[in-house]
Amino acid sequence: MEPLMRGEPMSRVARREARYGFLFVLPWIIGFLAFTALPMAATFVFTFLNISLAEQEPLMFVGLANYQRLFADQQAWASLWVTARFALLWLPLVIALPFLLAVAVNSKYVRGAGLLRVLLFMPYVVPFVAGALIWQNMLVDDGWINTALRLLGVGDPPSWLSDPAWVIPGLVMIGLWGLGSGIIINLAGLRGIPTELYDAARLDGAGWWRQLWHVTIPMMSPVIFYTMILAVVEVMQYFLVPLVLFDGSGDPGGATRFFNLYLYQTFFTYQEMSYGSTLAWLLFVITLVVTLVLFRLSRRWVHYTSER
Repeated sequence: MEPLMRGEPMSRVARREARYGFLFVLPWIIGFLAFTALPMAATFVFTFLNISLAEQEPLMFVGLANYQRLFADQQAWASLWVTARFALLWLPLVIALPFLLAVAVNSKYVRGAGLLRVLLFMPYVVPFVAGALIWQNMLVDDGWINTALRLLGVGDPPSWLSDPAWVIPGLVMIGLWGLGSGIIINLAGLRGIPTELYDAARLDGAGWWRQLWHVTIPMMSPVIFYTMILAVVEVMQYFLVPLVLFDGSGDPGGATRFFNLYLYQTFFTYQEMSYGSTLAWLLFVITLVVTLVLFRLSRRWVHYTSER
């Protein structure tokens, strides 16, 4: 490191290590260029063309016509609002519940913590489509959920999958099925918190709640932020469950026509490649802006142990 810091040339060993390092990452670089960078560049070019496999039109440059169509497309903005509604309800739960469950499982007062970890992670390994179909049978009017609600005294339980007012909460329940990975990530973070911090907090007279608020949450803030970013990216790409349960129709009443589902249908059902690329770039820009804002705000509440 000292010769490099002084601007001197690398030694023969350092150059050989650099070549080997480059060779090891070369497959990833080739894959990134072939399957990510070049397709992204191609879709951006598509937004200025009129590529549509369903029509026999000559390929031509159309300028900003696809973007003008996007701003006038009421269905695109309606589907974006559906995604936003789902995100506002789903994101807090998918971030908070794995953390709280991990804290509970990690408690020294819990017996059978290993078995609980297995039971909480098992739904995650079930194929997602199979899990969605299982939940569909549970959420119908005479399914297990409404049967349990009737036994508890609810005379008119919600129509989870046929009422526009309740279908989003129903999809949120289905989305909570696979929280196992988030619980494992939070458990790993909790195991990495030094026990000396809790000992010092107890010596200062801090109870369980103050330890959670002043020790656990600050030390877990990088993990919480990581799960938050993953959840934002995931919710912006959400479309598989409504595609499976409602065949992509948007029923009931367009309440399940998510933006990514509309994008998918534009590409593969209507085969409008140029307009679908325009929708994809809008989704990319929105996701990028949201993540950049979160990174900017993270400076106020995310604490890293390496910071001075």
